[in-house]
Order: sequence, then C-alpha cells, then structure tokens
Amino acid sequence: MSQGIPTNPDVLKWARETRGLDVEDVVQKLARKGITSDLVCAWENGSESPSYPQLERLAYEIYKRPLAVFFFPEPPEEESVQQSFRTLPEYEIKQLPPRLRLLLRKAKVFRCNLFELHNDINPAPRQILRDLSFRPDVSAMEMASSVREYLGIDLNEQIRWENSEVALKQWRNALEDKGIFIFKDAFKLNEFSGFCLYDDSFPIVYVNNTKSKTRQTFTLFHELAHLFFQTGGIDTPIEGYVEYLEGENRRIEVLCNRFAGAFLVPDHELDQRIRNRQITGEYIQALSNIYHVSREVILRKLFDRGLFDQFYYDRKVREWAEPPKKEKPGSGNYYRNIGAYLGSKYLDTVFGQYYQSRITVEQLADYIGIKVKNFPGVEMMLMGKEATT
Repeated sequence: MSQGIPTNPDVLKWARETRGLDVEDVVQKLARKGITSDLVCAWENGSESPSYPQLERLAYEIYKRPLAVFFFPEPPEEESVQQSFRTLPEYEIKQLPPRLRLLLRKAKVFRCNLFELHNDINPAPRQILRDLSFRPDVSAMEMASSVREYLGIDLNEQIRWENSEVALKQWRNALEDKGIFIFKDAFKLNEFSGFCLYDDSFPIVYVNNTKSKTRQTFTLFHELAHLFFQTGGIDTPIEGYVEYLEGENRRIEVLCNRFAGAFLVPDHELDQRIRNRQITGEYIQALSNIYHVSREVILRKLFDRGLFDQFYYDRKVREWAEPPKKEKPGSGNYYRNIGAYLGSKYLDTVFGQYYQSRITVEQLADYIGIKVKNFPGVEMMLMGKEATT
C-alpha cells in the first residue's frame, strides 16, 4: 500500500467544494478499489492522507488544480462564485454544474495572465467601459445607440457582412479593440451560452463555442451590458429564466436581453422592414439573415410588438430550439480550436512576449494552456492566421 502524502486536509475539502463536487462524486471519478466516501472524508479531516498517485489524480484530473496548492498552509483566497455573479440568487449558484465552475476558474486564470502580460494596464487606447456609463434605468434603445456610435459600426455595414460567422468575428474584434477580452470554450452544457467577469482593468466575456454563431453574437452583447453595470452575468437561452430573478437583479437581466436585441436589430429599422408585411416563419428567417442574428431574436421583437399571440411564440420557440451539440473526442482541428478559443489578440500578445525573449517557451505554453511539444503547431496556426472567430 502506498504511503500517504501529508497534504492540507482543509485544502482538499476546499478544492472539492470549489469544483462543485460532493464526496460521492469524487469516489466515482477516482473509481478505484478501496476508495470509499469514508476514505475521502478521512482525507479531508486529516485522519488519513492520499498516496502520491491518488493526489496527482485528485489535482490534475478531478479538481483541476496545481499539485503544489495541496501543500499550502491554508486554502488560497479566490473570488467566490457568489462574488463573481452577484445578481444570481443563491439557490441558482448552488446548482451551477461543475463544468461551469471549472470554466469560471479558467476565465480567472486568463484574467491573471492578462495582468501579467500587460503589466496591469489594459492596452486598448479607448476602453468602452471607461468611456461609457449607464444608469440601471436607462432605456435599451438609448444604450444601444450610444454603444453603436462608440464602436463606429453602423447598421449598413453590419448588413453588408457576408454571413453570421463574419459578423461574429467583426463584433469580437470591435469589442476587443475597445478593451473587452473575449475567450471561448466548448461548455458541454447546452443550457449556458456564456458568462462575463467584471474587472476595472481586464473585463472578460467567455462564450460557449458550441452554440450557433448568431447565439454567440447575442451573448457578446448580453454580457457587455452586464459589464456596464459592473456585474458578472450568465447568458442562458432557457425560456422563463428571468422569472426566477427578483428586484434589481431581474431588472438588470431584462435590460441586458433588451439591449442586445436593440443593438443588433434597431427598432426603427425593423419597423420599416415589417410595415405592411405578412409575418411568416420564412420572413422571420429572412430578417435573421439580414441582421445576422438568430430567428429567436427577431421572434421576440415581433412578439413584443403584439404581432402574434403567446401560442404562436411558444410553438416557434420549441420548434427552433437549438439542439445540444455534442463534440466527438478529437473532432475538429486542435490548433484552430485554440485559435478560436483564445483569439488572435491574446495569442499575438503571448507570442510577442516570447519573440522578445520576455518569457520562455514553457511560460508561453502555460499562458496558452498547451504542452510544450504542441508549440510549433500553434505557431504555424497563428502565422497562417487561420479562422479564429
């Protein structure tokens, strides 16, 4: 039997709880003979210690933490989920799945990386969160008009974009040019489209890459609204989610949705297009193609105008519901996925530091989250400027 390693039991318990796992979850994930809930509890109360191989699995495979953290004298201080998403009710926070908690931690790591790479100073000459501010009682239309003018992209330019993929890339570039840092990942959770983390210097939007391009675009602007109000937020397509919120939190969530819709599909322009037109499913699709948004965005705006009843609206929502997209292991191009997830601006910054001999190849790999052996492939992808939307 392997000898136990004297780890800090408080850190073991902290690592499990911040991962959103209970003791039985850990037992199932370890899946080894002799690993019981009583043993995991013994590790956490200090009467037993895991072996080194067990600790490695706990650290790297289950808790997704550096091995060294389990020897700290006390759990490290981290912003809690409640602090990150202060507009969410406590019962919703408790139900956040482990995968989302892991992505939240990854987003926080990227934020720390940005502070290091940019010497604590946001490099954008113009920063939208610094230059624009809104009161919570602002109208969605007023907010949308101000943001569009600031970004310098008028509606005609938006309509001229070739497709929704181009639109997503253009919006991502526009926001990153104005000091918002955007990362993506395969959430593996169909009920979540993205989230954001507010920070005075390095605000982050994190997007579910398995969602459609139009849904990802909506998420960018939904989360941008949350950042204006200095709150972390979660974008979910679940119909009726807002009904679970109360007071100021509900008002902000409603405004975030309305702002994203008003920004991407300005009301005055939409009203001109639908005047004296018969509203059909085909015409809703045509409008979504014009603005490079989802049919659901158009559907909601038309429903708010009273152009059809609740029955029709609910039927179309069910009919157009985006099915879960399951990525097969090894699917897609590994290096292009890195480009899409991290974005060219972040990668350019990291590689720029490396080429100027300010960081080692090992540090570069750590910033990007790859193995050193994969460095040449990422470098070739970046040099080739493959699609990174």
